[in-house]
Amino acid sequence: MERNYTKLWWQHCLAIVGFSVIPLLIVNLSLHALFNDIYTDKVSENLLNRVEARRDTLDLFLNERVAQIYTVAHTNKISDLIDEAYLGRVFSIMHAKSDSYVDIGVIDKAGNHLAYVGPYYDVLKSANYKNEPWFYAVMSQGLYISDVFMGYRHYPHFIIAVLIREKNETWILRLTINLKNVDDIVQKAWIGTLSDAFIINSTNQLQTLPRFGGEYLSAPIFKRFGKGTDNGNIPYPDLSATAKTRVERMSIQGNDVFIAAASVRSSAWVLVSKESPDEILSPLAQGSFWMYLLTAAGLLAICTGAALFTNALINRIRETDRENAANSDMLLQANKMIALSKMAAGIAHEVNNPLASIAENAGWMKDLLVEEDLTANPNIKEFSDAVDKIEQHVDRARKVIHNLLGFARRMEPAKEKINVNNLLDETTGFLENEARYVNIQIEKDYADDVPTITSDLSQIQQVVLNLLNNAIDAIGSNGVVTVGSRYLAKSNEVEIRIADTGKGMTEAELNKIFDPFFTTKEIGKGTGLGLSISYSIIEKLGGKIKVQSTVGEGTIFTIILPKH
Repeated sequence: MERNYTKLWWQHCLAIVGFSVIPLLIVNLSLHALFNDIYTDKVSENLLNRVEARRDTLDLFLNERVAQIYTVAHTNKISDLIDEAYLGRVFSIMHAKSDSYVDIGVIDKAGNHLAYVGPYYDVLKSANYKNEPWFYAVMSQGLYISDVFMGYRHYPHFIIAVLIREKNETWILRLTINLKNVDDIVQKAWIGTLSDAFIINSTNQLQTLPRFGGEYLSAPIFKRFGKGTDNGNIPYPDLSATAKTRVERMSIQGNDVFIAAASVRSSAWVLVSKESPDEILSPLAQGSFWMYLLTAAGLLAICTGAALFTNALINRIRETDRENAANSDMLLQANKMIALSKMAAGIAHEVNNPLASIAENAGWMKDLLVEEDLTANPNIKEFSDAVDKIEQHVDRARKVIHNLLGFARRMEPAKEKINVNNLLDETTGFLENEARYVNIQIEKDYADDVPTITSDLSQIQQVVLNLLNNAIDAIGSNGVVTVGSRYLAKSNEVEIRIADTGKGMTEAELNKIFDPFFTTKEIGKGTGLGLSISYSIIEKLGGKIKVQSTVGEGTIFTIILPKH
């Protein structure tokens, strides 16, 4: 049964690829997942440290402002501070060291300004704050850092106020802080092109301006970027209740972001920082790209190597199968020859006796026809023809029996030195006249380096003669028979070629050409034993006989004989 080489190719190739690729993929994907987790954790840790650093800077800024207002309140008397000229000099000194302040005011316990220095004098000098939320807070707490609010000036700002009790007097020193300074601190957290940072209060209102849209005292909104996106108002999750610093990777309406939040210790604010994974994880993405690229290259190399190796292996298996099939055919042919030779010997001996009897009786009948005066008999001619046909067919049967006995002989080959080219010359000489008569040319193509071989001359000559006869019969008339020889140095063998320009043979005929009693000649012109006997002879001499044929072009018989 012939192998399915295509199926075998795929099975072997997929086995190699599977056992090579699956471990490679498992290792690569596992390492990628591990590295992804480690890198993401590291990025989260860095983001956490960065937001805490910004938070600490903001705390330091507020604490410095609180320390300055306490210093002013406790190093100056109320009687001095309510003098606006004196208060103005104090404020100038404070403002010279820092541009963090917008104005300063001294307020009594009833909420009225005792003194004010700043750009909103006309609006705020006569203002009363007893109903303002910050006023109640500072009266109850002693120190208050407000959220951003609009107030009387109708402009976003926030204040730091302290309550001072001096002897029997209670008063408040209030400073308005420049929001730009706070914005500057927060904006230093804008690292990437898509990062953002802002401050919210306990009611989730913006205390600083975000990078990508939003107003003071409004809820923070997320702005999407990229082609095909709508830049509508997508609210951030409410992080105003954050007590402990945290970092989360979350999705805001399908947008993947890192969000970090840290509570400001000096106030009720929360610092929020947003980062885009596309930016902060870009090294990881680049590493993933190279990993996938190298993995793909490795897979390609494995698949290519597996295909090439499998091709070589399948070709070798196919060649081995061909050799095994050829050897099996030769063994089968040899077994057939052995079995047939035994049968032929038995048949020949059994048939010889009846043939001898028939021939004897046919001769006796012929003698009777001569001795008896039967010339007047009108059937004398038919009797004579019938006896002649009997003798003719007996003679033909004897020839078949003779061939069978020759086929069945198990004689050891003779060992003699043979000049192959001389043998071919001598053998072709037997048939040159016959070939010339039917206009068939015998061409010779002998190699000069053909060595002398040791074999059986008569048996080789019998085979060559049989092949030449077959070639002439195949052509019929008007053709060419080429007889050639050459030395196969690599295998130390001699090759004899007999080619004709006859009608050729089909594939089906080639498969049976060496079978006993198979012939392509017309009925009565061939026994079908010639090539079987030739095959047996060449096999006994340790050689091989091959045939190639193309219908309409001709046939080539090749005999290969060992030098010794």
